[in-house]
Amino acid sequence: MIKVLSKRACIQYDVTIFQTPKYREYKGYKEVYRTTIPANNRQHCLKETFSRFNVTDRIPANYKGRFLTTGDIILIDEGRSGQFYYQLKPGGWYPINRIMLL
Repeated sequence: MIKVLSKRACIQYDVTIFQTPKYREYKGYKEVYRTTIPANNRQHCLKETFSRFNVTDRIPANYKGRFLTTGDIILIDEGRSGQFYYQLKPGGWYPINRIMLL
């Protein structure tokens, strides 16, 4: 009962996925999909986003991008709390500056 009461509520994170037109390019990122992901924190949101867009059965029907791969960028928009950009690199997700999208 205590676990139920102390469990942190899931927040709906606004997630935008940016990918380059071709795999392994480093410029020309374009927005390919925007959705909301329920998660407890940003790290959980990143894990959930990765698992949702890398498992064929979980990919939304209207998703036109490819599987998430090294170099792809995710924007987590928390409204008044700010926007956070993460890039997938070998070893996991790393925070980046918005300038990387230009």
